[in-house]
Amino acid sequence: MQTSSADGKIILNIFHYFRKSINFASKIIKIMARKRKPLPLLENITIEAVAAEGKCIARVNDQVVFVPFCVPGDVVDLQVVKKKHKYCEAKVVRFIKKSDVRQEPMCEHFGICGGCKWQNLPYEEQIKAKQKQIEDQLTRIGKVELPEFRPIMGSVKTLEYRNKIEFGCSNKRWFTSDELVQLPQKEDDTISSLKERHAQNAIGFHITGAFDKIYPIKKCWLMDNLCNEIRNDVFEYADSHNFTFYDLREQHGLLRDMMIRNSNTGEWMLVFQFHYDEEGDELKAQELMQHVADKFPQITSLMYVDNQKGNDTFNDLELSLFKGNDHIFELMEDLRFKVGPKSFYQTNTEQAYHLYCVAREFANLSGNELVYDLYTGTGTIANFVAHKAKKVIGIEYVPEAIEDAKVNSQVNNIENTLFYAGDMKDILTNEFIAQHGRPDVIITDPPRAGMHPDVINVILNAAPKRIVYVSCNPATQARDLQLMDDHYKVAAVQPVDMFPHTPHVENVVLLEKRSDAEIKQKKKERREREKAIAEAKAAKEAEKLAQEAAKAEDLTAEELAAKK
Repeated sequence: MQTSSADGKIILNIFHYFRKSINFASKIIKIMARKRKPLPLLENITIEAVAAEGKCIARVNDQVVFVPFCVPGDVVDLQVVKKKHKYCEAKVVRFIKKSDVRQEPMCEHFGICGGCKWQNLPYEEQIKAKQKQIEDQLTRIGKVELPEFRPIMGSVKTLEYRNKIEFGCSNKRWFTSDELVQLPQKEDDTISSLKERHAQNAIGFHITGAFDKIYPIKKCWLMDNLCNEIRNDVFEYADSHNFTFYDLREQHGLLRDMMIRNSNTGEWMLVFQFHYDEEGDELKAQELMQHVADKFPQITSLMYVDNQKGNDTFNDLELSLFKGNDHIFELMEDLRFKVGPKSFYQTNTEQAYHLYCVAREFANLSGNELVYDLYTGTGTIANFVAHKAKKVIGIEYVPEAIEDAKVNSQVNNIENTLFYAGDMKDILTNEFIAQHGRPDVIITDPPRAGMHPDVINVILNAAPKRIVYVSCNPATQARDLQLMDDHYKVAAVQPVDMFPHTPHVENVVLLEKRSDAEIKQKKKERREREKAIAEAKAAKEAEKLAQEAAKAEDLTAEELAAKK
């Protein structure tokens, strides 16, 4: 039988594919067969400084070591848990000497739940570290000319400052090593009996690295203590009334999640997520909510939802009202903001006011400006600055948030705002600006990922006099500042701490438009830099090729000599 050339190519490709697969498999087997070297124990190590994500750093033999749950000045023994070429990660196995700046964490769950990683660091040291973090990121990543930074604005409250917390409910609670030792041992440690020992109900926070495990929280310091009273009471009632708690892997269990919100008006909201599995589940859920409503009259909004999805988000689900209103109100100056279960509102109400005051100050409005508020959320900033602007246009990708923004304007009798819902890069176009007018000021408060390049290009084309950039991630903010550096200079930087005891920090930057001459000069300098980089790269490539050619010539000479 004859085969065509095409058939021959197919057969040949199949042959090569299987050969490559076999080679790859053999390599994997060899790697797996290698005996892994035990990771080293590092002794008598001094922790040097605070690093990103709440970790600290030490240096051992010119290698950086990242360590959680310690502070600068601690002298410790470290067990390396992950080793890379340029760095490694380790955990403390013994404290030799504790730092003088260390403080005892107020929370009994410190180091377990994964939140509030800086409780062992005095607040004065926390805000110093956050200030330095912003300065480092804007300098190292942004590489733009910067003014003198304003001192970081510390949070008015460092405890019970949050207005929203979510608690997971699970039939698989997390046990610490000490708790495991204390568990009653069974004579037959079979798999089934171990599962029975570990399958215990809990309401609390998810454990990092164990997505289906919940660690039970007795007292959380992030919110008013009523939050703890409600959560603990719900657990006692549900556990004593034989409620099934949610199993994330198996996707069953009645009690799934609870979200608690409060406000500076004294209102409280509680939203239950249930997962109806069996007949009678809905009735049990109703009985639980009635119990909570009777015991906690402070709750002015009690809502629930039957969530049959694979995740705990409910923005796409319709919620039911059990008691009270479907919203609460927050006050800011003389403004009232309606906050629903799906609304985004800054989780530190008091500090949000100071953050928005900074944004309003940087905007420097006289009453005649057209302002664009990008990533407006529920229109808090837009409505907050509206009385000092001619008109404010807010854009947000979440439709429900935009509806809240419109309501907030109506509630406060604000008539000079317009709101649009949609993806920022699709809404904010040159056509949109031509229709609504060129903004005098742009306020932007993007998510952690920063702004899309298309959005930045439209902003540059719009050429507002000032840009106020509010960011919850200084690293992506620094990246965006660099992209706008030809046209805008950084005129002011104000860090604001919204999240005490965590490594997260907000930062507000004022950008002012450069003159035409400055823009021309900056573009010239950038072209020269790019040319120099390209030339250096080309020279390096040429040098590499020359070395390869010389090596080939030497080899050829050797071959000729051998033939002679």
